[in-house]
Amino acid sequence: MAISLSNTRVLPFTTQPRPYPVPFLAKKFQLEVSNLATKTPTTTILCKVLSNTSHSLSNIITELEKQTPHQDEDVQPENITTQIDDDEHQRQVGVADAWREIHGQDDWVGLLDPMDPLLRSELIRYGEMAQTCYDAFDFDPFSKYCGSCRFMRRDFFDCLGMSHIGYDISRYLFATSNINLPNFFKKSRWPKVWSKNANWIGFVAVSNDETSKRLGRRDISIAWRGTVTRLEWIADLMDFLKPISSNKVPCPDSTVKVESGFLDLYTDKDESCKFCKYSAREQILSEVKRLLDMYANEEISITITGHSLGGALAILSGYDIVETGLNVLKDGRAVPVCVFSYAGPRVGNVRFKERLETLGLKVLRVVNVNDMVPKSPGLFFNEQVPSMLMKIAEGLPWSYSHVGVELALDHKNSPFLKQTSDPTCAHNLEAHLHLLDGYHGKGHRFVLASGRDPALVNKAADFLKDHYLVPPYWRQDENKGMVRNKDGRWVQLERPKLDDHPPDMHHHLKQLGLTH
Repeated sequence: MAISLSNTRVLPFTTQPRPYPVPFLAKKFQLEVSNLATKTPTTTILCKVLSNTSHSLSNIITELEKQTPHQDEDVQPENITTQIDDDEHQRQVGVADAWREIHGQDDWVGLLDPMDPLLRSELIRYGEMAQTCYDAFDFDPFSKYCGSCRFMRRDFFDCLGMSHIGYDISRYLFATSNINLPNFFKKSRWPKVWSKNANWIGFVAVSNDETSKRLGRRDISIAWRGTVTRLEWIADLMDFLKPISSNKVPCPDSTVKVESGFLDLYTDKDESCKFCKYSAREQILSEVKRLLDMYANEEISITITGHSLGGALAILSGYDIVETGLNVLKDGRAVPVCVFSYAGPRVGNVRFKERLETLGLKVLRVVNVNDMVPKSPGLFFNEQVPSMLMKIAEGLPWSYSHVGVELALDHKNSPFLKQTSDPTCAHNLEAHLHLLDGYHGKGHRFVLASGRDPALVNKAADFLKDHYLVPPYWRQDENKGMVRNKDGRWVQLERPKLDDHPPDMHHHLKQLGLTH
């Protein structure tokens, strides 16, 4: 039986004073942080108990019950929900006032070390959006819907238990699987399938009225799906740079180059398939154009998120939006565009990096220092090589450079995670969100800030220490989607047909000069 760690006395860290300095944004917007620098006996007790790896979860809870100081009357279990709600209210008020800083207006200077709590919570929120692309993806080859999204877009967040997120999905994104990335695309073994050549790769969503009010702007969010579990897709990469303009993505400089596989995935299409007769690029640009026109009289932001290969697509699509000038409204206002990438690989060369900086695209990359994916491609020639050598190697097709600002985390700092040589654990998105929740800055103790359930780490991995009694790979569909029909036979449940493309898409493509 799986035990939900979030319902135990181990996790309500938000109810205790936290041992890290008062962050910049919290000072600026006068959040309730007066006790953040105070250490308490409860913190000491908790760390002492967690350090004893021979204890089971129930023993840890019992030990905490015995040793928790009685003077902390205001943090009893019955008050935890109320206090978390209060913290959430304060966080939302802060986000509305500070969203431009969180969005990278000042390149996150002063927000990463120590870690600002508003930025942390937003990084987790957008990371959870990227995680939904995995949770909703049907990657079972025995399903005739393999490669598609398991839910209709109108019920997407409700089906995932995330109705509170406050976004409405405006369209799904599809890509042709005719690209040479076999370990990214999934295909069904059934002879008759929903689509022979398409894969679902993400969505575009927009914040609803209530959420927009809390966030201080109307947020258009694009979430890209990455790789499901295996890392063999890295070997699929041609590891070959080519000019971004060679695939009709505008760029005035032919020396601006990106990895060819990423570019093909973003720009290729298959006119024989109704889902991918438009490229992912055309789907993104037309939908963003439609939403910008719809909310032109409001404060707007564009936030793009993705994990793994999805992080690369997030950077590529962010570049495309600012390079084409799509984010500039008719009244001359430039809509801020930001990318939150998780465990993403390098995308292009140093010229691509310089072009992004010139265009003002903001990129914050969250990485685990033990993960191999952010170190690829460009194992030998990259931003860490001396500048003189990089100058010599600039023209080589294997010379890459990371973009934006990096937030480096280390899973070895978490007392919840076991030491393992499994590279998929270090790359796991839920593990990254867990690390974000416990990170307070370099040299600071790992303490969960929001009490985000560590059991989520084992949703699709075997990464939690065994004494927490959370089974690995615990997330499964009930009966793998099989249901009993009226004749008493077990069959795969029929799903409603997915929407392909909105009827006005051609109109918006024409306005963008991308007529089909």
